[in-house]
Amino acid sequence: MSAPTATADAAPMSRRKTLEALSGLLLVLFVAMLSSTVVSTALPKIIGALNGSQTQYTWVVTATLLTATATTPIWGKLADLFNKKLLIQVAIVVFLVGSVAAGFAHSAGQLIAARAFQGIGVGGLQALVQVAIAAMIPPRERGRYNGYLGGVMALATVGGPLLGGLIVDTSWLGWRWCFFVGVPVAAVALLLLQATLHLPTARRDNVKIDYLGATLIAAGVSLLLIWISFVDDSFAWLSWQTGAMVGGSVLLLALAVLVESRAAEPVVPLEIVRERTTALAILGSLAVGMAMFGGAVFLGQYFQIGRGYSPTEAGLLTIPMMAGVLLSSIVAGRLITSSGKIKPYIVAGSIILVIGFALLGTIDHETSLVLVGAAMFIVGVGVGMTMQNLVLAVQNTVALKDIGAASSSVAFFRSLGGTIGVSVLGAVLARQVTDRITHDLAALGIPASGGGGSTLNLAALPAPVQNIVRAAYGDATGHIFWISAAIGVVGILAALLLKPVTLRSSLDLPDTARSVAVAADAVDGAPAFDEVAVDVTGPGERARR
Repeated sequence: MSAPTATADAAPMSRRKTLEALSGLLLVLFVAMLSSTVVSTALPKIIGALNGSQTQYTWVVTATLLTATATTPIWGKLADLFNKKLLIQVAIVVFLVGSVAAGFAHSAGQLIAARAFQGIGVGGLQALVQVAIAAMIPPRERGRYNGYLGGVMALATVGGPLLGGLIVDTSWLGWRWCFFVGVPVAAVALLLLQATLHLPTARRDNVKIDYLGATLIAAGVSLLLIWISFVDDSFAWLSWQTGAMVGGSVLLLALAVLVESRAAEPVVPLEIVRERTTALAILGSLAVGMAMFGGAVFLGQYFQIGRGYSPTEAGLLTIPMMAGVLLSSIVAGRLITSSGKIKPYIVAGSIILVIGFALLGTIDHETSLVLVGAAMFIVGVGVGMTMQNLVLAVQNTVALKDIGAASSSVAFFRSLGGTIGVSVLGAVLARQVTDRITHDLAALGIPASGGGGSTLNLAALPAPVQNIVRAAYGDATGHIFWISAAIGVVGILAALLLKPVTLRSSLDLPDTARSVAVAADAVDGAPAFDEVAVDVTGPGERARR
């Protein structure tokens, strides 16, 4: 394979042009996040209208996470080989098609399929936006811009539930507009990026993408998640189905590792994954993803099914968590840019996240909303201090040519953690709810088959049964947050083992020829530590120092 060559557009972007391009990237990131959060409060009504089950409720979320997870490393590898701008635009188009298909779904199965296709675009956007930002802004300065990312995250996460609640509560709109609403925003982002985003393109001859490895990873993870969703319900833990699914999943993933180790262009480069910082960031991201996605996705259901609030009210009740994300991501981002240190903030955020989930583990269907809100705020603070900064820690350790693979590897495992977390916690929640409903219905002399335990369409249930279902969901939710807290402890251990580093002020590693000019333009007078100044000024200045 020939060496990559940069095209003429490899000249560094000015600060004004960087901010213009960043606005388009943040807008498309907002749309991608909105696609998940806008349904968080609307999903109980959506699944109820489609007569879906609790398992289907979980899979509407899991399907998007799964396909996003499976395709993220492919998008990241493509970004190291081809035009990043074109790839972002392709991902936006895929996302748009999936959104429209979801809006026209007439059954829970169709909705899950459309969401799975939408996830392919989400996987591209969550990887490529990070890659594009890394190609424009040095790690040291990126801490400041991570504050903007946190702000967008908070806005999408706050605005999404509120918007979704308003949409389903507005009779002349209906739940389908939860999926249609992002279409015009994504179209605007597409046009804005066409005009403002200009990134260097690496061109290689005889490029080979490891589709076999990606397929094996996707198949292995999918089979594992299917097992998680149906075990102890459709079949027993110790059964031939369990052996076939778990054994098959392990075999597929082992084959994936073998293929990745021999592939010329692996989608998850093992030499990058084995590097200490990357490996620990991946472990931390896996834990954060499991805890954050797995826990937060059920809060909307808790407020509506467990507490009886409307979708709009449920959206308002999630504001404390998003306020924590917004506040901590901006403050931590600026402190990281000022000091160049990142490990203390990741460690602190991991600890705070576990404390927040432990507090949420105490809730039931009668817990004070003040306590629930305080716990959610603490969780938000932890998320804001960890999620983006784990990616930044990895980006600081690799060359610019490997930014796509490294960033997407962290995003891949974070999404994988989220996918597994949603599936595992959703399965736990479904089992506990079913057992509680069955027990309480039996106490009232009502047959379990008539209790509606498999449906979220509460309006079709008698009032006494509605009360039983609400109490079951409200009490069971606290248990899954205890699981999230336990998972989060793994993130603390990974954060503690990270090596303390000072973020570099160059776009590329110091031994690359382009780092001098690019970094000098990018930092534009920003204060730097001695070791960072060495990176920027090059070999001659390094000898004098």
